[in-house]
Amino acid sequence: MLDHEERFLFREEILNLATALGDPGALDNVEDLLAEVTTSPRFDADVFTLERSLQVMLGNRAGSTLVGLLTVTREVFEEVGEIGLPPDVHERIVSWRARFGLAIDNALNFLNNPDGIQGHNFGTQVSHGDGGTALQGRLTLVRYNNEPQFFIADADILLAIAADMMDRLGEHLDPDMLEPELIQRLREGVERIERRVKARE
Repeated sequence: MLDHEERFLFREEILNLATALGDPGALDNVEDLLAEVTTSPRFDADVFTLERSLQVMLGNRAGSTLVGLLTVTREVFEEVGEIGLPPDVHERIVSWRARFGLAIDNALNFLNNPDGIQGHNFGTQVSHGDGGTALQGRLTLVRYNNEPQFFIADADILLAIAADMMDRLGEHLDPDMLEPELIQRLREGVERIERRVKARE
């Protein structure tokens, strides 16, 4: 948590940001920019321009503060609600943190440390709920600071993400970018799914 002096300085920065976001149009413009950058195929590169774009849009201090606020630790972020932000601004920033914060933080960490993702592990589990059982995938990323992050979702969600990734990457691939062995693995994965689906019919 913040000490007394840090809290005072933080309050000044947050209130300056609140003033810059006082116009509802500014909230919409910032959200549009965040959505555009974080969904860009060149996101890892474009994220370096995000803070500069926000500084142009909101002012130097406010633009820097917003990027910091979206990527700061949860303990510090939770203090924002006690500093006097207008409810509509606070609500929007909370939603931006949930939608964009982790993506921005990971991209910045990766760019500052290309070896930032030290490893990953993927496993499966069966979830038992009121609607029956569901197959889930559990992706664990171990980041540069050795803190694991988990992403758990039903199999259809993860496969939909995989299909989206293949669609987007496929538009930009050249013949020498992929090894034949990887193409074969992808093909075998689709065939395995097809066999399992047909077995249930």
